[in-house]
Amino acid sequence: MNLALPNYFLADLPPGATLTQTLIEEACQTLKRNRESYLVQRTTPAIIRLLGELAENWLQAQYPFRAMALEHGPKATGFSAATLAAGLDGFFKELTAENLQALLVQDLGQAQRLDNPTAGSAEQKAQRAAIATGPELLAHVTAGRIPNPAFTSIVLGLLTRSAQFVKCPTGGSFLPRLFAHSIYDADPKLGACLEIAEWRGGTAHLETTLFQQVDCVTATGSDEALAAIRRHVPPKARLLAYGHRVSFAYITKESLSGSSPKKIVARAASDVVAWNQLGCLSPHVIYVENGGAVLPDHFAQMLAEELARREQTEPRGELPVKSAAAIASRRAFYEVRAAHSPDTQRWGSENSTAWTVIYEADPRFQLSCLNRFIYVKGVRSLAEVLQNADSVRGSVSTVGLEAPEELATEIVAQLARWGVTRVCPLGRMQNPPLTWRHDGRPSLGDLVTWTDWEQ
Repeated sequence: MNLALPNYFLADLPPGATLTQTLIEEACQTLKRNRESYLVQRTTPAIIRLLGELAENWLQAQYPFRAMALEHGPKATGFSAATLAAGLDGFFKELTAENLQALLVQDLGQAQRLDNPTAGSAEQKAQRAAIATGPELLAHVTAGRIPNPAFTSIVLGLLTRSAQFVKCPTGGSFLPRLFAHSIYDADPKLGACLEIAEWRGGTAHLETTLFQQVDCVTATGSDEALAAIRRHVPPKARLLAYGHRVSFAYITKESLSGSSPKKIVARAASDVVAWNQLGCLSPHVIYVENGGAVLPDHFAQMLAEELARREQTEPRGELPVKSAAAIASRRAFYEVRAAHSPDTQRWGSENSTAWTVIYEADPRFQLSCLNRFIYVKGVRSLAEVLQNADSVRGSVSTVGLEAPEELATEIVAQLARWGVTRVCPLGRMQNPPLTWRHDGRPSLGDLVTWTDWEQ
């Protein structure tokens, strides 16, 4: 299928086109005018209906934009078609009218808060009501190649009736651009309230121009990148920054009894394979309690066998030379260590860097080099995990948990007190619900401004 798309967005310009401050400023002014003409008066039910129908389209194999994503995506993103298909399915299956309604109620209390002043029961008794309004112009600064954060940002901006400028990193606009085109195709006037562009992060003159025009900036990236953005965002604009986060999994010994180990291994493999382990929600380490029917080193071996099978059905795809070299170097290190110590074992794909499993008895948290490179470590208890993960305390996003129901409540409470902001079943780490509170904050709620009406 030909990727000839209409020239609706700055990201549609031919390679080598120069973006200027004037071009950015004019785009922002156009977005504001279009919002006033086409978006402000839209109702929440109308926006929800459009998004729900759009998601259903993206789940259909014959939908042109999905077909483009799967045909051209591997070259543009580095993800295999199977990985892209699984990731797109995970996102768009969540984007339903029911889930959008649940998000509005969760974050705003009432589904109609963005349309009219409304009141809950307590507010009615106090003769109060409130309406929530979104920013006039939102800027989203995205990072990496996983499209879900950009997709989510666009969805939230549509709900708040905000014009939106999505700035992608160099080479990172392919999937957000397709999503924006699908919105334009479904409703051209709504699509005219979106802009997609890409340039190298840290291009100060472009970013300063953009930030001067907007009311709110959402930004995802490294702590260093966010610090640079913060210096350029003017005081009048709100900055919602989502910095570097890591995740891990925890499997209790009780959960490994009976016939469940193979299913647990399969769920763990799903978390490693999803988006090639590149997101902040992907596990770096899988902690397995000692004393169960399956010992941690045996679990690691089973995981290696499962990853080998997954490579046949959902291949990782090619890597840049630098990334492949980093994996090869780390593999070599652990091969030497494994040859001299029974406390370390290594499994890996033959003649490629497609997947790697490292077992270590040492419970210290390790940062993976990702791209399906996973550590498995044996531990005695959750307390030992948290003690050995102290180096990343405050930076842990998600813990994938496998535990019996009678133990899970206390484990989650301990993780919450330690600072983890999301705990989910193993196998769902890279597929948060639409109502997920990103980094412990209400994603939709943080965008709006409230007007209270005291009657």
